[in-house]
Amino acid sequence: MHSDVVMEAVDSGSALSWHAWATLAVVFATVILLAGERLSPSVAILGGVCILLFLGVIDERDAFAGFSSSAPVTVAALYIVAAAARTTGALGFLTAPLRSGNGHRRDLAHILPPVAGGSAFLNNTPIVAVLGPQVAEWARRYGKSPSSYLMPISYAAILGGMLSLVGTSTNIVVSEILADIPGQEAMGLFEIAWIGFPIVFVGLSLLILVGPVFLPLRHGAGEQARENVRDFIVEMVVTDSPLAGVSVEEARLRHLEGVFLVEIERKGRTIAPVSPSQFLRKNDRLIFAGNVSRIVDLQQIRGLKSAEHQHFEVGTRAVGQQFFEGVVAVGSPLAGATLQEVGFRARYGGAVVAIHRAGERIGAKLGGIVLRPGDVLLILADASFPDRWRESKDFLVVSVLGGTNPVRTSRAPWVLGIIGVLMGLVSLGGVPILQASLLAVFALLLTQVLSISEARSAVDLDVIITLAGSFGLGAGVTKSGLADHIAGLLVDVFANIGGERGILLGVLLATMLLTEAITNNAAAILMAAIALAVANDLGVDPRPLFFAVAIGASASFLTPVGYQTNMMVYAMGGYRYGDFFRVGFPLSLAVLALAVWLIPEVWPFS
Repeated sequence: MHSDVVMEAVDSGSALSWHAWATLAVVFATVILLAGERLSPSVAILGGVCILLFLGVIDERDAFAGFSSSAPVTVAALYIVAAAARTTGALGFLTAPLRSGNGHRRDLAHILPPVAGGSAFLNNTPIVAVLGPQVAEWARRYGKSPSSYLMPISYAAILGGMLSLVGTSTNIVVSEILADIPGQEAMGLFEIAWIGFPIVFVGLSLLILVGPVFLPLRHGAGEQARENVRDFIVEMVVTDSPLAGVSVEEARLRHLEGVFLVEIERKGRTIAPVSPSQFLRKNDRLIFAGNVSRIVDLQQIRGLKSAEHQHFEVGTRAVGQQFFEGVVAVGSPLAGATLQEVGFRARYGGAVVAIHRAGERIGAKLGGIVLRPGDVLLILADASFPDRWRESKDFLVVSVLGGTNPVRTSRAPWVLGIIGVLMGLVSLGGVPILQASLLAVFALLLTQVLSISEARSAVDLDVIITLAGSFGLGAGVTKSGLADHIAGLLVDVFANIGGERGILLGVLLATMLLTEAITNNAAAILMAAIALAVANDLGVDPRPLFFAVAIGASASFLTPVGYQTNMMVYAMGGYRYGDFFRVGFPLSLAVLALAVWLIPEVWPFS
């Protein structure tokens, strides 16, 4: 189609209705809330849907269409399948190459292809949750920085999701919307691999050959806890005697081995730095920083007692206690609150002894720090802590410092067999992905690979609600006429760049940028509505535009918040925010170029 014909499809003289303006305002506000992480994604999305329903932009059927859609149910079922693979060690083939201790590029070449391959059949998140801590420990054992491997693993898992329909939930969502269009069929199980395989090949090659040049050498929370003697914070309270009324110097708190008095809190006032001549008073709260192995010294000083009403208290390590890393999840009750507000110790049965954010320990008073998604908590607790909270939505990942978590390997063959049957039914038997995934879940429960409670815990309810609610936002964008106007704008801006390929570039670029700000599923649903409007305006087959949306919604490489696996390694690897852009920018350019070139070759516009 020539550019002049494309341009005729744009009705530039029409004006936005008030419904369209209202929808634009709601979508914009939702994006801001999602990007700012002030609310959980499900609350932000459902809030936007409720406002559109109240304004009459959509009706009840539109608002709750996502909850009757097969996509959320399918995604929930695949979460359970992935949990079974994780808990039984069926993902062991991904860690087999970790025996290598050779050069950086050779190590990446051994581990990244299996990660991408596994991600084609299982959800990305559990793969990174299992592999991340193991790779970090392996890297430390060979004297390497875990940050050199964790980000490539996240990116390899994202890339692998582009190889099949079940590789990522966004593919399932886009396929569901596509199947509802008259004359269109759902995506085949490996249909997306026609474009996904070249992208994976080029992407992994970049990560292996060029990635080491851009990958930063950072230290994660666990490494810093071992290397920095001031990595832990503990609070003590001055009792009646013998410290009350004497100076810090006289109390011999100035030269404790491996422990430093950071500040004194007195009746809401902070005294810092603390001079040797500073007198102590009863009920003063003393904030110490130091090596955890030396904190026991504080317990032996007469006149000091642990701040028991705080949510953490570090004493001698009781038998069976050990340190864990817990990464705060998006939507967790911990996010946006302090340890004191959530009552961490009573609620979780563990003591937070340090907090890390972007690879650096946060300042002195832990109890007053407002936690954010991605923060790493160093937790002292009993050995059952990970079993209690590993499947919780409060933490992205819980890992043991200095070791890996046990798995039930005897059931691994059952899981591999069930996954094989699932793939076979979908690809060869023509069974829809919904029915096949539900049958797989039933088989896992029947063979007692998972219990009912384990299956229930495996489903990320926030993701499911976000996905279902996003359909309501997509309906608002379509019914208000906003999709048509945005489609016209995309045509107007990008048609002159290269006709249909230029418009494909616009859709792909808009999706990639949107998915960096909000959840990938929400971005896919919103952009699918716009892609359909573009196809209708131009009178072309919507299929290539929908595959562009599927690829773009998964290609989140520029920020840690754009994709859950990025957030997980962000904490574990001690990365800084800009590290993702350094490595992800050339990867994003490669995906953009390959998709614009290859998609029309595989799925023509007419």
